[in-house]
Amino acid sequence: MATAPVELPASLKSSENRRYLWRSLQRLRPYWRLTISAYAALLGTTAIVLVTPQFIRWIVDQGIRQNDMRLLMWSVLGLLALSALRGGLTFASGLMAEVASQGVSYDFRRDLHEKLTELSFAYHDRVESGQLLSRTMQDVERLRMLTGRSILGLANGVVLLIGTAAALVIMNPTLALMAMLAMPILAHRATIFGARYRPLSVEIQQQLAVLTTRLEQNLRGARIVKAFAQEDAEIDRFETENQKWFGLAAATARLTALNIPLLDLISNLATVVIIWLGGYLVIRGSLTLGELVAFITYLAQLTSPIRRLGFLIPAIAMAGASAERVFEILDEEAQVEDTEDAKPLGQIRGHLHFDNVSFSYARPHNVLRDVSFEIEPGQVLALLGPTGSGKSSIINMIPRFYDPTEGRILLDGHDIREATLHSLRSQIGIVLQESTLFATTIRENIAFGRQDATEEEIVEAAQAAQAHEFIETFPDGYDTKVGERGATLSGGQRQRVAIARTLLTDPRILILDDATSSVDTQTEHLIQVALANLMKGRTSVIIAQRLSTVRLADQILMLERGQIAAAGKHEELFDRSALYRKIFEEQLVKVEQ
Repeated sequence: MATAPVELPASLKSSENRRYLWRSLQRLRPYWRLTISAYAALLGTTAIVLVTPQFIRWIVDQGIRQNDMRLLMWSVLGLLALSALRGGLTFASGLMAEVASQGVSYDFRRDLHEKLTELSFAYHDRVESGQLLSRTMQDVERLRMLTGRSILGLANGVVLLIGTAAALVIMNPTLALMAMLAMPILAHRATIFGARYRPLSVEIQQQLAVLTTRLEQNLRGARIVKAFAQEDAEIDRFETENQKWFGLAAATARLTALNIPLLDLISNLATVVIIWLGGYLVIRGSLTLGELVAFITYLAQLTSPIRRLGFLIPAIAMAGASAERVFEILDEEAQVEDTEDAKPLGQIRGHLHFDNVSFSYARPHNVLRDVSFEIEPGQVLALLGPTGSGKSSIINMIPRFYDPTEGRILLDGHDIREATLHSLRSQIGIVLQESTLFATTIRENIAFGRQDATEEEIVEAAQAAQAHEFIETFPDGYDTKVGERGATLSGGQRQRVAIARTLLTDPRILILDDATSSVDTQTEHLIQVALANLMKGRTSVIIAQRLSTVRLADQILMLERGQIAAAGKHEELFDRSALYRKIFEEQLVKVEQ
């Protein structure tokens, strides 16, 4: 497999990286008892590690050199006890740090899910779901490693480094100086390693998100891919992105393969020098054999933390990149949210008023311009117009999926931005053109908006939506699993389940986005009869594609290029609107035929 060329980012904001890392570590606050206990156990482990070489020195000089078998036996047992205690403390430290880091991971995923649920449609319109999945799973896992093993290992290394260096200087300043000559070289090389590894880790995480997005889209659009015989093309597209990831992974492997052995070589050279010089001092009688053994043991402990940086720096670097990506979501501000003085709506009547409303997804291109109209409670409003005229934008602003760029929307005389989102949306029922069902039972899908609904109420809603009859034909009835996005149901069946879901909430306002476009003529007629009865007393806004839907309307708005071109009833518009007659003849009549 060929290796793709690797281009590193031109600059990296190290101060920003540190800030995100610090914010990640602050997530340990709810688990401070576990964290403090983990680090207390770590200090105990480090103390044993620092004492052990001196104990070994004493065994060599007092037991082995003096041929004292009794002392040697008890000393070895003492060494075993120290090792057992060290193992127990290491286990306790690692366990408590891991539990705390798992708690941080849990909190991150919970907060991310809540944030993604709260963010406006505008955010989800511009961000790919594969990117969000990657951040919620892979990036949070790296932060778990950071708050657990990585920082614990770093703290252990720092304490061990300082303690060991002090012990070496106390034992023999000359040998300590010789040993430490290699330390700056070792630290410099480890720093270079981390500096080169971080940009690669950022690129790898980004490319992994691209791969996740590509895979997620292929899985979601599997039927379209097969329908257009694009399997080979999609395989090639995925292979291209996979090659990019492989190139980055290969570059990372080469960097690691070069630097880890190099760090080992530098530390081993220092050990060789100490063995030569220390052996010379032992032969001259300036140093005991036990002291030399203890010194070499300390030296291994001194180089170990610095060599460990070769592993910790990349892990922390990758965690920094992940933290930036995670907090980018958590810091995102929703464009539509409750204001500070928002109040819950009481029971609404359903009087809807658009007052000079303009809207733009991306300025300065307005999708709607100075749109004004009123719907009295219980009336039916039909929206007609060519593609891109602004029909969907109007219905998306009623439940505040988006807010007007200019103007205001009044409900019973109150600006809907002054009401809490929950109290507003709980009184609005929506059936979208593409009905989305969840991969669970039909019963749970119908009761999605009312978790406390009784079996009788669920069946009544299904009957009103003309869904009960086909549901009863399934072996499991209402307990039938519908598959991902309702894939096991036909388009018409999905639409009727979605209508039943909306009807069960008994909304004061109904929004129907071509709600009967996916059913056959017979079923569509039955649903229209049910909807005609259910819309009595409710304000209804319908994007219409059928003549039968238009005839239900008390008022029809003809939209063209984001403005109201004409308004009135069917007969009025047919007489005085050329655009209405054109749509009537080219779309509505043909659909009915």
